[in-house]
Amino acid sequence: MPEARLVPNEITYNAAISACSKGGQWQLALHLLSLMPEARLVPNEITYNAAISACEKGGQWQLALSLLSQMPEARVVPNEITYSAGISACEKSGQWQMALNLLSLMPDATLLPNQITYSAAIRACEKGSQWQPALNFLSLMPKVRVVPEKITYNAAISACEKGGQWQLALNLLSLVPDARLVPNEITYSAAISACERGTVISNLH
Repeated sequence: MPEARLVPNEITYNAAISACSKGGQWQLALHLLSLMPEARLVPNEITYNAAISACEKGGQWQLALSLLSQMPEARVVPNEITYSAGISACEKSGQWQMALNLLSLMPDATLLPNQITYSAAIRACEKGSQWQPALNFLSLMPKVRVVPEKITYNAAISACEKGGQWQLALNLLSLVPDARLVPNEITYSAAISACERGTVISNLH
């Protein structure tokens, strides 16, 4: 662009950072973000969301949370997408407690968790073998008019499987068709594993 005598603006940087995010290039995304002040450009929520998403895809949960914490100082207001990306970053790195902490901060920011946010939180619980909070979130979703999707049920069933709660896993499996969703191989595999694990635990006792 400089060779063509064109000056990049916020939209240009946002597009480039988003491209890096989709390509899993978190280092390049952060480098572009760091160049914006030198170019006298102010990052906005789109910029930060793309950079946090890049960190999430790169498994850099600490950097994702660091960016999120920098937003108020930069006078940028986080939105649902920001928190969803942060929670997903924690989930992918097995940081379930940090994921739940982020979720708990959303009401204070007058933000309502959505389908993506709840699904990411439940997946974080699943990775941490935390079946109780996983089921709590799943039961909360309809109350706040958020519809669970198949991946949400799969994560909750898997959380029950890891916690040795085979009966609860089968109960959730029975609810999937009622939610007008079709169970897939992941759904059945998690339920079968829960039954297998439940048998092992029963035999040990």
